[in-house]
Amino acid sequence: MSERGLDVSRQEPDLSAAGQAKIKALAAALRVEPAGLPGFEAGARLADLARRMDQHDHDRDAPVREVMARLGDRWSTLILLVLSAGTFRHAELRRLIAALSAEKAISQRMMTLRLRALERDGMVERTVTPTVPPRVDYALTPMGREFVGLVHGMLRWLEAHDARILASRTKFEAEMR
Repeated sequence: MSERGLDVSRQEPDLSAAGQAKIKALAAALRVEPAGLPGFEAGARLADLARRMDQHDHDRDAPVREVMARLGDRWSTLILLVLSAGTFRHAELRRLIAALSAEKAISQRMMTLRLRALERDGMVERTVTPTVPPRVDYALTPMGREFVGLVHGMLRWLEAHDARILASRTKFEAEMR
């Protein structure tokens, strides 16, 4: 039994057939019997990872997959960070993104696609005011604000480790020559 309660020595009824196959594949990759995975820290951690992945790995639209991918795309994180400063109309938000981004521009289409995806995930809310022309405002939801807090934590970590990351890159590039 691992520290998280994963007993891989028997078939796990809560694991799918694919999850059970991953446990067996992990054991084979580590050259141990499945029952031996919890016997060492790496095996227990990897078995736990397989179990967690089994909960959503079969659904390509699972939030854990899509939101993590969105975090790494070019625009979504910047949109969320800008919206953490307040509520903005589409054109205003687009200008702010252009002013802050290294690319200096985001297309109308890409802005709309990213906003829709963030709205779909519950991070951004879109408010339409029925005027002529209609006014559309974008703001963070409570969940979006919580997520931005996590992003700020990650940014603080990156900033604190910036010099070490750059030194590692320099060392790596020198060794690759």
